[in-house]
Amino acid sequence: MKVKVEDFGFREDRGMNYVRYRVSGLDEELTEKLIERLDEDTERDEGDLIITVFYEREYFPFGSEESKVKMEDFIAREEIEMMVFLSSVLED
Repeated sequence: MKVKVEDFGFREDRGMNYVRYRVSGLDEELTEKLIERLDEDTERDEGDLIITVFYEREYFPFGSEESKVKMEDFIAREEIEMMVFLSSVLED
C-alpha cells in the first residue's frame, strides 16, 4: 500500500479544511474493506482509492506556521500516519 497526499486546503462548501489522499497498491478486496469501514469520504479513481478527511481549523495538519516552512516534512509525516491508520483499519 502506498499513500500520497494529493491535495489539501479549505473547502468553502463544508467550511472546513481537508486533506485528500491517494491510496494505491490495494487489491479489490482491501479497497472494498476500507470503503465499508471508513467514515471519511471515499471514491475510486483508476484503481486507486481517494480518501478525503475534513478537519476543524485547530486540527488541520498543515495549518501551523512551522508546516509552511517545512511542508515536505509535514506531508511525509501525514502520509506515514495515514498508512498506519489504514493498516490498523484493515487489521480489525
